[in-house]
Amino acid sequence: MLKKIILLLFCGLTELSLLTEAQITRQFSVEEKEGYSLVCFDFSSYKGISNLKREFTGYPLSATANLGKINILPSFSHEIRDGVLFAHLEHKNVESESLGRTLSYRLFSNDDADFDHTWDIGLDGNFLYDLNLHFGIGKANLDFSYLPISNCKIKTASADVTLQYGSKKPNTVNMDTLMVAIHMGSLYAEDLHLSNAKKVLFDVSYGSVNLSFSDSMSGASEIATIVGAGSVNIQLPGQDLPYLVKIKSTAMCRTKVPSYLKEIEDKTYVSKGYQADAKNLMTFLIDVSVGSVSLR
Repeated sequence: MLKKIILLLFCGLTELSLLTEAQITRQFSVEEKEGYSLVCFDFSSYKGISNLKREFTGYPLSATANLGKINILPSFSHEIRDGVLFAHLEHKNVESESLGRTLSYRLFSNDDADFDHTWDIGLDGNFLYDLNLHFGIGKANLDFSYLPISNCKIKTASADVTLQYGSKKPNTVNMDTLMVAIHMGSLYAEDLHLSNAKKVLFDVSYGSVNLSFSDSMSGASEIATIVGAGSVNIQLPGQDLPYLVKIKSTAMCRTKVPSYLKEIEDKTYVSKGYQADAKNLMTFLIDVSVGSVSLR
């Protein structure tokens, strides 16, 4: 009996050792600092926890991947063309993730380790960025403080996205478009006025959009939120700032609007500081089919 216990213990330790050895770290970087005025960065990871923020490396891009179950290694390439640095980092999926498997990740994964892989991506505040980010299953934590970003497009299959300006430092350039499209998941965006984006689009098929504004953008902006089934929760800017809210909803959508907003048309509201010709006018367009809209 004792021999069996020792044998089982040995097998367990061997299996744990093999799992530990399966962990692998890969590092990627772009060290060129001249010859371009814009960094176009395409990033795609089919599963994992991704963290992106400013790093004081002096390089336009650095990334560290801690990979769990190894099926295929990430691919990385970059080139300078016509005054633009193009960088492409992709981790493909060679596994077949069924819908049931995807749902199980969403419902039962409580720890980052459940998603096998982690990515730590560093950008430097001395370069201008155009970001195209794709996250499959997992979580994406993005801190855009100190980063000059001219465009940002984010897509996920089943990943929650947290977007913030942790140091309360605004985008130093005017962003043309900020887009987040999520098939199944939630978006949490704090101090979104610091993005200084002209056009903002959030499109969630199943999930929630949670936004906060404590000030207006530097210029006129349009913030469109579309949710198929789920909820929209928005902390609006101060009521003395100029903004307009238009809500499109069905009978299957509950709507809560603060009393200080004035209804000027059916489901169209304005703040106390609203002026149609205001240079920093914010226009909120909200479209929810099934679920709820809560403004505060």
